[in-house]
Amino acid sequence: METTYLDHNTRLQQPCVGTIGFFDGVHRGHRFLIGCVTSAAKDAGMESVVITFDKHPRQVLQSDYVPRLLTTTEEKLRLLSATGVDRIVVLHFTPEMAAMTAFDFMDTVLHRQLHMSKLIIGYDNHFGQGGKEGFSDYCRYGSLLGIDVEAAPSFEPGGGLHVSSSQVRRFLAEGDIASANFCLGYTYTLGGTVAHGFAEGRRMGFPTANIDPQTVGQMIPATGVYAVRVMLPGHTGSLGGMLNIGSRPTFGGTDVTIEVNVFNFTGNLYEKKLRVGFLGRIRSERKFSSAEALASQLADDRLKAETIIKHTPFI
Repeated sequence: METTYLDHNTRLQQPCVGTIGFFDGVHRGHRFLIGCVTSAAKDAGMESVVITFDKHPRQVLQSDYVPRLLTTTEEKLRLLSATGVDRIVVLHFTPEMAAMTAFDFMDTVLHRQLHMSKLIIGYDNHFGQGGKEGFSDYCRYGSLLGIDVEAAPSFEPGGGLHVSSSQVRRFLAEGDIASANFCLGYTYTLGGTVAHGFAEGRRMGFPTANIDPQTVGQMIPATGVYAVRVMLPGHTGSLGGMLNIGSRPTFGGTDVTIEVNVFNFTGNLYEKKLRVGFLGRIRSERKFSSAEALASQLADDRLKAETIIKHTPFI
């Protein structure tokens, strides 16, 4: 697999079969689409190409837009590289690119620079200025440029569920980790840097690593207590843990914090970067009458977390 960062001098010499999208999360629907591309490319004896962007288009079009991303760019590229595609092309999304019509984009980028022979797109894919044009327009432009435009079959995982990045975000916003992970096809994972906290957990016998929310480049799930797997720097594999997202109402807190109690671990994690994989939600956050009452609940939470960790695969 090769990654190409497109610039004005980029020219692929061999014809290819490709698709285009932001691919946030690289969920099961995305991987189904990319599978169609790799299969068609293999049948045609061509290179398979996935085209994506280095930032969400709305970040360029709306200066105050803060996307709730499922993956950082680095993680997205890692997941895309695992699909078996031959090449990933990363476009630097700019106001100039946003102003290109669909025809201009297909002519300049797909035809002239990438030598694309076939474009396979998802059912809801729109590109070009304003996203006003659709599949029939792309087919018409493709016929003028020598690009065969094909719509990928819809991905049907069963149960009437529609898999999309937006749907995954909705599940995470509800704390429905099982459904989010089902759509993704892997364990939702985020990373951040450990900062100094308030030490209430340590005083109750449940020391926590406090992940600074400002260092998390992905969507933070709903408030509550979760069973997680924790990847520590310098350690192979992962350790079980329980994580709380919330404002610490028992102690009068107001700002959202992310605190993870790593099971069977002692050590200094300050300023270290952790990654946590969400396996399941144990309960919602609530205010307790005392620190002792909270400590009792945390002991019960740990037992539930250990059960979830034991029976839930970390993918």
